[in-house]
Formats: sequence, C-alpha cells, structure tokens
Amino acid sequence: MVEGSDIGDWFRSIPLITRYWFALSVALPLLGRIGLVDAMSMILHWDLTVYHFQIWRPVTALFFYPLMPQTGFHYLINLYFLYNYSTRLETGLFDGRPADYLFMLIFQWLCLVIIGFMAELFLLMDPMILAVLYVWCQLNRDQIVSFWFGTQFKAMYLPWVLVGFNMILRGGGWTDLLGIFVGHLYFFLMFKYPQDFGGRSFLSTPEILYRYLPNRRGGVSGFGVPPASRRRADDNQRQGWGQGNVLGGN
Repeated sequence: MVEGSDIGDWFRSIPLITRYWFALSVALPLLGRIGLVDAMSMILHWDLTVYHFQIWRPVTALFFYPLMPQTGFHYLINLYFLYNYSTRLETGLFDGRPADYLFMLIFQWLCLVIIGFMAELFLLMDPMILAVLYVWCQLNRDQIVSFWFGTQFKAMYLPWVLVGFNMILRGGGWTDLLGIFVGHLYFFLMFKYPQDFGGRSFLSTPEILYRYLPNRRGGVSGFGVPPASRRRADDNQRQGWGQGNVLGGN
C-alpha cells in the first residue's frame, strides 16, 4: 500500500505534459504486448491513414513501441531519456509555460509525421525523444554530462554519442539522425535565427493552447532557464542560454 502510494506520488510529481507523454508511452506498448490492441494498427502508414481514414495512426505511432526480448532494453532506455530530458525542459526553460512546451512537441511531431510518410518510418518514439534531448543539449551545450562507463563530455555531443551507440548496438542510427534534424530545426527557428542572426521568429504558440494551458509565473531557474533578471515576458519566445544538470544527476 505504501509502495503504491509512493509510485502515485512520483507519477503526480511529473510535470503535466511529460506525465501524459510518459503514461501513453507505457500504456500503448503494453496494450500491444498483451494483445488488447493490434500492434499493426498503431504504426504510421500512409495508405491506411489517408485512404482508409485511420487517422489515429500518426498519434499512436508516437507512443507505441513493439515490446519483444530484442527491444525491451532499448525501450526502457527510451523511457529514461523521455522522463529525464522532457522533465528538464518542462521544469526549466518552459517552466510556467506549458502551452509553449506543448507547441514545441507538436511542431516536432508534425515534422516527424511528414518525414515518416515520405521515408516510410513506422514508429516515431525514437526520433521524437532524441529531438527533445537535442534541444536540451543545445541549450546546455557546455554542461558536462556523464555517460556509461564513467565517460564525460559536453552536452552538445550527447546526441551524436547516442547515434553512434545505437549504430553499434542495434545497427541503426537513421531514425536518430532524423530526431537530431527535427530538434535542430526547432532550435534554429525558435532560438538561433532570431537571436544570432537578428531574424524574425517563425514559430509562435497558437492562442488556443494558451486558452487551455495558461502561463503561470514564479518559475525556478535551472535546467536551461535563464536567470530571472534576464527573462523576458512569458509570451516572448526569444529565450537566452542557461545552465543544465549532469546526465542522471539529482
């Protein structure tokens, strides 16, 4: 009873957007694993989505991952990175701005859906998580992070280390590169181009998201959040650079 309460308290402590993303990323793979939902009905497929009106597929492809003995370890690693870096962004740079964070996720998801249709990419979990991780790493590029076997390096190299790591262990890396591309596209349009090149901001959170997820004030600096004295108004999208935490740290 106490353990169940502890798990419930931990789950409720997860930031709102990350909580739903994490929960769906656990629920859909389990439903597919035990056979309550056909796994093939949750993958991204152009013909079935467009011509058979199975319009849920772009959504379920984000949360579903096939659970097998060969994929279980990688799936757990995905959940770790999802929880860790999505939480850091939502409670850091996007603290008090859930609508802006949700918009970032929607933008990256839409980009991956379009790429997935063109490149016949059936699952979106891997590149989506890496896209979010990439944004955090760029905002905290000089932060030293720790990886397996005690190796340490700057955060800006972490996405590329993961690409190499997955290429060695799984013989892949293509979907990881797509995640880096989408993460960089968001980072460039939202931060790099307006700040470093003095260009206009091409991305703006729709008002309807603010209606359902209004901003709140009083965030705490950290995990990429600029100090309070340097922060602009909540609706200003041109954010500064900031601090981060060590990978896997408290």
